[in-house]
Amino acid sequence: MLITRLGPTLETERLILRPPVAEDFEPYAQLLADEATARFIGGVQPRAVAWRGFLSVAGAWSMQGFSFFTVVEKASGQWVGRVGPWHPEGWPGTEVGWSLGAAFQGKGYATEAATAAIDFAFDHLGWSEVIHCIDPDNQASQAVAARLGSVNLRRAQMPPPIEISIDIWGQTKDQWQARRV
Repeated sequence: MLITRLGPTLETERLILRPPVAEDFEPYAQLLADEATARFIGGVQPRAVAWRGFLSVAGAWSMQGFSFFTVVEKASGQWVGRVGPWHPEGWPGTEVGWSLGAAFQGKGYATEAATAAIDFAFDHLGWSEVIHCIDPDNQASQAVAARLGSVNLRRAQMPPPIEISIDIWGQTKDQWQARRV
């Protein structure tokens, strides 16, 4: 694992996970401008709002020492999405979340990247559990969570200004490690 000024770079068989850089904003903004990909992560966002969210992700690396990783496909060098640990003030728990561009969905990338991010959260951040905040209608993310070994724990409300009902999926570090042996 390579540690940069902002954070580590993780590698999986097909992916590179690294802290975001300015060049990642364009595909990030495209993801949030697309109704299908933004539907379950707060809806379509104008570029100015996407920019503020992008800066929040980058700033979390500086302030907390972790945040969403930018995910890049090794074979093509293309931006795949964002996956990683997330825990802003008022969040319902220590989350590992994922959002992928439409062209990269259905290839197992979310599961592959989330596995690396969960390992990072447990091994380097010292988390004792991870959750995934999933819209009750988001069957694709529910399937990823299940493949990761998480279960639907409860219904919750996202903190303001989001304030939507979500399902909290998750597992403990012990449950994760028991599956990995």
